[in-house]
Amino acid sequence: MHATASQLDLTFAALADPTRRAILARLAEGEATVNELVAPFDMSQPAISKHIKVLENAGLVSRGRDAQRRPVKIEALPLADAVGWLETYRKFWEQSYQRLDSLLDELQRFAPNGDKKN
Repeated sequence: MHATASQLDLTFAALADPTRRAILARLAEGEATVNELVAPFDMSQPAISKHIKVLENAGLVSRGRDAQRRPVKIEALPLADAVGWLETYRKFWEQSYQRLDSLLDELQRFAPNGDKKN
């Protein structure tokens, strides 16, 4: 399934914030409660909850229910869609660098004074 433009917008907007990226990095290690996610930050629980809500609205995390716990876990699909979208541009830059390398190789065959090095 390919992401819609609006889904990509939500994903990249959510990823634009360093706190949200740090939360995702922590969740990549395994699910955690909100209180566990608050610990490494100099932020209140409501502030972290707002960040989690943005991530949840973007589909990047989900909340489960485990008795009294509501663990937060990472959801990979929106990230995979973003990587897929970025991959198109990596290929573009790769081809551009290959053309530049070819041009530089061609130019290096000539000495600075215009004489051929061959």
